[in-house]
Amino acid sequence: MDVKQLEEEFQRKIDNEQRIEPKDWMPEAYRRTLIRQISQHAHSEVVGMLPEANWITRAPSLRRKAALLAKVQDEAGHGLYLYSACETLGVKREDTIEDLLSGKAKYSSIFNYPTITWADIGAIGWLVDGAAIQNQVPLCRASYGPYSRAMIRVCKEESFHQRQGYEIIMTLARGTEDQKKMAQDALNRWWWPALMMFGPTDSDSPHSAQSMAWKIKRFSNDELRQAFIDKTVPQAEFLGLTVPDPDLKWNEEKGHYDFGEINWDEFYNVIKGNGPCNKQRLDARNKAHDEGAWVREAAVAYAEKRAKKKETKAA
Repeated sequence: MDVKQLEEEFQRKIDNEQRIEPKDWMPEAYRRTLIRQISQHAHSEVVGMLPEANWITRAPSLRRKAALLAKVQDEAGHGLYLYSACETLGVKREDTIEDLLSGKAKYSSIFNYPTITWADIGAIGWLVDGAAIQNQVPLCRASYGPYSRAMIRVCKEESFHQRQGYEIIMTLARGTEDQKKMAQDALNRWWWPALMMFGPTDSDSPHSAQSMAWKIKRFSNDELRQAFIDKTVPQAEFLGLTVPDPDLKWNEEKGHYDFGEINWDEFYNVIKGNGPCNKQRLDARNKAHDEGAWVREAAVAYAEKRAKKKETKAA
């Protein structure tokens, strides 16, 4: 078959909800799109450990410490699944990680904000992981098999993380006056960055239309953002907290909440590396990578030693 026929057969499989597997023919643009999206997703999971790890030693109880430690370990596992899925597309993990460490690759803008109080850990679980779930559950049906299968495990664990965060905020909201203020302050600071997680508006999103045609994505950025707002506002009301958006109101005719304008200048500024913690996050990842070199070298040496021993026995 020529390229045109291969492309038609490829799209037919996607339209028929058949998964594309690593050995299947795929357009180069499809492969590049997946590499970009999956690697950025993996980077986000790994960098996302940093703002929460900041509070492991300062968690208010042993129960909270154990739960937070487990969550951070989950995020590391998510990065592992996603780097592995990315490797099935023919790229080396070392290269994708180097792109992160050098600042060439992007990751979710949300992780460039600081965790100032314990309530921020609750806000990350409730809002950030809640937004992640909204975005990632449809990815369980992504057209690329390794990615969709990895997301099933990821989403199950993210669901736990979201409930954990909501429970932290609920405890604070029902606590002392100072604790409720802490919860409200965290909501005030994390609400708008959480909405930015879905990416730019559909009119300014260069990849969405093609990703949806290939069924990598199932919903547009604006659709996902609206669904998140519709679900989350009633949760805030139940907690007795106020969403920091004076323009927020229920639109009976549309059956959705109307909401205020997002500060896209802030979003693009953070994406460009000028957020509150961009430098701090990359410095931390580079430091960890450099200090972990001996572990990687030891693992390689051990693998080579075992392989040599097997060869000797076989001989």
